Amino acid sequence: MSSFTLALGRFIAELDPRQIPSEARAIARNGIADCFGVMVAGARDPEVALIDRELGIGAGAALASLVPSGERRSIESAALINGIAAHVLDYDDVALDGHPSGALVPAILAQAEASQSSGAEMLVAYVAGYEVWAELLAREPVPLHRKGWHPTAVLGPIAAAAACAKLRRLDAERTATAIAIAASMTGGVVANFGTMTKSFQVGRAAQSGVIAARLAAAGLTASLDALEHPAGLLMALSVQGDALLDRPFAAAKEWHILHEGLSIKRYPICYATHRSIDAALDLVARHDLKPKEVERIHVSTGKTQLLMLRNSRPQTGLEAKFSMQFAMAAALVARKVGLTEVTDDFVRRADVQAIFPLVSFTTTAETKPGSNFAPADAVEITTVGGETFKSGAVEYAKGSHQRPLSRDEIWLKFADCLGTQFPDDQKSRAFENLMMLDRLNGAGDLALRN
Repeated sequence: MSSFTLALGRFIAELDPRQIPSEARAIARNGIADCFGVMVAGARDPEVALIDRELGIGAGAALASLVPSGERRSIESAALINGIAAHVLDYDDVALDGHPSGALVPAILAQAEASQSSGAEMLVAYVAGYEVWAELLAREPVPLHRKGWHPTAVLGPIAAAAACAKLRRLDAERTATAIAIAASMTGGVVANFGTMTKSFQVGRAAQSGVIAARLAAAGLTASLDALEHPAGLLMALSVQGDALLDRPFAAAKEWHILHEGLSIKRYPICYATHRSIDAALDLVARHDLKPKEVERIHVSTGKTQLLMLRNSRPQTGLEAKFSMQFAMAAALVARKVGLTEVTDDFVRRADVQAIFPLVSFTTTAETKPGSNFAPADAVEITTVGGETFKSGAVEYAKGSHQRPLSRDEIWLKFADCLGTQFPDDQKSRAFENLMMLDRLNGAGDLALRN
């Protein structure tokens, strides 16, 4: 096939804001705004301080800012630390088998600040990165999760490199070079889900994109067929050598972002649980179920989903993010699954732990087209009195691209993420700025101060 890597470079370099449909820009704005709020909440996590202490402070010229403190770091370090903050709560959006904004937004904020890029340029960079990620994913017939790969850590660096190359205004060849460099910076495994390393993988994806674009701009060379070569990335990821190398690349004719969109998370926990949480919360509310009244909770879900949800008896908030047992327990005990539930203290409560053994499963290997998830999830709750309440099939989670949150609902999540650290007027102003990003002068207009 003709050079796919170079074709992507040409598409990104030539991408004009006027080409991008207004609906695509709106999706990108929502993703950036949601991710920014999640970053503020995530910045309070001890892991962020740990990585910043070990890898961030003092590493290079301080040209970019951490969110929300405004402390200065190198571009690469800011992308890393903000990327970890974006994903550490597992509250960032979902699409393309991963977390696009978690990898793209930290890289874009850091690079845009250093490059003095406008808000409009940041928005275009986001769309460019999203389209590259989606195009790569479409060429892999077997979902990466099933092979042990963390898609955000594998495809995120390339998407972030594309976005940063756009902000640096690199030409087609150097943009393709940035993509090729990033192809050698991919990696991350599902086995590390439920540990600090999962969010580190996302931070590294953002950082790798910044580095790849920087090195391409400086003249580092790479193969301009690094993606599609018989010994390139697509074939390396494809266990049976069945990567779809001959798939035509229709640049800007069919926008992936319009078709795939973004799913904004309502719960700070692995997305594989969200449909089941919706089902359980509805049953608990409709039938006013109390924990002591419940004998059994049965969840119908997908095999690949349970592969991600590896913790059946979590003891920490981090472990609980990858536990269907915890998701059901929180829905029943707290009647919500929010930031206050994914804490060590809540997870270890006796009444929460008591629910875990009551949760059982039926799984299916069948998946929705283009997804790792089962066609639908369902929950049945049986009481000690012998009554069984059934949710019915839940095909799409609330907040998904198919059932999107309203602007007001996105705002409520944003305000909750910023918490009591900032006054209401400041939270409102920050949200409004993010929602009109393409009219801002640059990343500096998004700065928060206590």
